[in-house]
Amino acid sequence: MILFPAIDIKDNQCVRLTQGKFDQVNVYSADPVEMAKKWESMGARYLHVVDLDGAKSEGFQNKKSIEKIIKSIKIPVQIGGGIRNEERIKELLNAGAQRVIVGTMAIEQQELLTELAAVYKEHLAVSIDALNGKVATRGWQDVADVDSIDLCKLLESIGIKHVVYTDISKDGMLSGPNFHIYEELSQKTGINIIASGGVTTLDDIRKLNSMNLYGAIIGKALYDNRLDFKEALREIN
Repeated sequence: MILFPAIDIKDNQCVRLTQGKFDQVNVYSADPVEMAKKWESMGARYLHVVDLDGAKSEGFQNKKSIEKIIKSIKIPVQIGGGIRNEERIKELLNAGAQRVIVGTMAIEQQELLTELAAVYKEHLAVSIDALNGKVATRGWQDVADVDSIDLCKLLESIGIKHVVYTDISKDGMLSGPNFHIYEELSQKTGINIIASGGVTTLDDIRKLNSMNLYGAIIGKALYDNRLDFKEALREIN
C-alpha cells in the first residue's frame, strides 16, 4: 500500500479543510513547495496534491505552486481539483504530474471520461467523494443521486484503473476511515482503491493495509502531529 501525504492548496498556501467546508480552513504553511520537500525527505513515495480553489471555481489560481512542487521533488505527484476538461489534463501531465484526478466529470461527462480513459490509461484517476453513499461533485458542493459503489463498477468497466474514494463525513474529523466501504469496494471491484478521509492512527493504516488497498491518503493527522509519517511507513513495509 502506498501512503500519500496530502498537500491541499488554497490561495497558494498549504491548508486543510474540515469536511470540505471552505469556511473551515486551517493554514499549515505559506510554502507548499517546502512542505512537499519535507514529505519527500521523510520517505514518501508519492504525493497527493489538491487545488482547492480549482475544485470550487474551475480556475487555476495555484498553477505556479503546483508546477514548483513537481519541479522541486523527484517522487511522483498526483493532482486533483477542478480538472474538468482534456486541456487541463494535458497541461498538468506536460508539467510533470504522474497522475491527474478528475471528479465531477465522472458524473457529468461520462462519454468524455470513457474516451480519456482509453488515451491516458494509468495517468488518469477518478475521485469519488461520497456522503451517505451518494456521490458529491463540484468541490463537494452538490450531491448527486448516484450510488458510489455502482459508480466504481462503471468506472472499472470503462477502463479507469485508480479511484480515490473519500467519505466526506470522515474527512478532517480525525475519527478514523469508513472501513466498511473500503472492504466492500475491495470485495466488489478490482479497481485500485486509494482510501481518503479520516486516516488518523497507526491502527487505521494496519487495517487498510490488511484490505490490500492500493493506497491511503493522510492529511490532517500529519499536520496536527497526531501521526508520525515515518512510523506510518514502517507499518506497511
